[in-house]
Amino acid sequence: MSVTVEPAVVEKVAPPECLIRVDDVVRYYPNGNVTAVDHVSLTINRGEYVAIMGPSGCGKSSLLNLIGSLDLPTSGNIYFENQSLVNHPSLDSFRATKIGFVFQAFHLLPTLTSLENVQVPMFTQALSVAQRIERAKELLEMVGMSHRIDALPDRLSIGEKQRVAIARALANKPEVLLADEPTGNLDSVNGQAVLELFDRLHRVNQMTLVIITHSAEVAQCAQRVIHLRDGRISHETGLSQAGTLH
Repeated sequence: MSVTVEPAVVEKVAPPECLIRVDDVVRYYPNGNVTAVDHVSLTINRGEYVAIMGPSGCGKSSLLNLIGSLDLPTSGNIYFENQSLVNHPSLDSFRATKIGFVFQAFHLLPTLTSLENVQVPMFTQALSVAQRIERAKELLEMVGMSHRIDALPDRLSIGEKQRVAIARALANKPEVLLADEPTGNLDSVNGQAVLELFDRLHRVNQMTLVIITHSAEVAQCAQRVIHLRDGRISHETGLSQAGTLH
């Protein structure tokens, strides 16, 4: 009796999609005669969680500002979804819709409540007042701040301010979240809460995250760690090799 064995069905896995490509970028500041970013090339794929790590003054924040189009390179190019940021026709609109920023200093507007601060980026979108409020409430609930929607920043703890800032960064459903030392001003408990939130955003929402840190403990939460020294990439560590650098 013969038995016919059907060939195994091999599920095809889609190749990683490159979201950000940094191509031989240099950022030179002539006033201080400083090359903050020195011929850096790397790629970040959609859905990756990447940490850029290094000591103070190594160029981490300068590189993040370039990736987020807050600054432009002296030479080289940066591509977002295969579009050059150097030659982009409308960087303000690009930043408002594609990138969420989380800063170490929070930058919450002092006269606005948590609910109002989260709505600020949405004024660039064609949303009604009701839609803005609903979206802001959803985000504040997601970061565990639904009980503080009417509080002004000076009535919030440092950890609460950072969570409101993260909710604001997500207001326009960005493609990538960029965070500059997001736990730098936080105690260990609040810092851990922020890292757990980032992990949830990555795992559940498939959010692309790029964080800047000098802390090995913070960096190890990412899939991939790019080590920076003196403006150059020294090496890469981590479980994911989805992106590339040289």
